[in-house]
Amino acid sequence: MVRNIKEQIQTDLKQVKETGQLRTERVREIVKSAVTQVASEFKEGSIELRGLVRDAVSAVIETLQERGGEIKEEVTASIEGALEGVNHKRHANIIQTQSELQRLQTQLDSEEEKLQQDVDVILAEIEETGKQNTADTQTIIDSAVSSIKDSDEVSLLKKRYAQLQAQLAIVRANLAARYGGRSEEVQNYLNDAKTWYNQARPQAEVLATQVSQKRSQLEDKLGEAGTAIARKELQLKQTLRELLLATADLFKDKEPADKN
Repeated sequence: MVRNIKEQIQTDLKQVKETGQLRTERVREIVKSAVTQVASEFKEGSIELRGLVRDAVSAVIETLQERGGEIKEEVTASIEGALEGVNHKRHANIIQTQSELQRLQTQLDSEEEKLQQDVDVILAEIEETGKQNTADTQTIIDSAVSSIKDSDEVSLLKKRYAQLQAQLAIVRANLAARYGGRSEEVQNYLNDAKTWYNQARPQAEVLATQVSQKRSQLEDKLGEAGTAIARKELQLKQTLRELLLATADLFKDKEPADKN
């Protein structure tokens, strides 16, 4: 079977070469398709699968070796395609699990919102009840309720949680782009990143110029990644990598500009 896969890859590559359509993305697709067909016959993570990857890459090198040192991109594409092929089933399981996580996240958000609504009602009733007391007592109650409503700790926790979720979504977009994810999957992760990023943005805060510029750069990178997906550009992986680094840099602890 390994011999057959080498022959299949070499035959497909030669046909593409003859038509003058040999591109790195096409090499990746040829190797991925061939490996995917055979990988289902072996156990995930087995020695046979690792050998399958080596032979698939070897088939590309042997077919294109006459080009000398100009095949680095094709070899890279063959490795990526082979990895996508052997991990095809596992990646499908990841997508299914991620879908379930998103469903649970939606449920969690809904429960948290209901909880917050219940708390708001209870605090409002406490404030109303306090009106029957003395002015001093009412002042104490109002102050206590306000401190709970405007808790800096709660706000910070929500902000940090949103930041982590935004970074995690971008990490997943990077992994999907590198290891077999469809363009729709990568775009979904970017959409998640945008949603969490918007929740992490301060709503009433005077930011330092540097922070404002970095936020603008991050928004630009998010837009560039979406455009790269639509055009299926080879630059997508580099753009996603830059986006991940930009997010990590932006979400470092920074003090807002002096308001005075």
